Amino acid sequence: MLNMIEKVVLGMAAIRILSGTLEITAALFMLHFNTVERALVINSLLSIVGPIIFFSTMTIGIYGLSTKLSFTGLLWIMLGVICIVYGIKK
Repeated sequence: MLNMIEKVVLGMAAIRILSGTLEITAALFMLHFNTVERALVINSLLSIVGPIIFFSTMTIGIYGLSTKLSFTGLLWIMLGVICIVYGIKK
């Protein structure tokens, strides 16, 4: 089955698995420390990791599509990503 999975998809999935592992680990640390202050610190660290994961998976995905899409198609995808970032910041 592994031979059938595209390398780009495998890379994107691996980053998402890493992200999920970090989320579960953070939740376990919150339970371990059992204070609101520590939980907020851990949560703030996760807020830094989230955008990095998002941009990493999007970059890998766009790279994988770059040979299959037209230049105009890639511009539309990048415009969509820009809109997502703009919406997050506002």
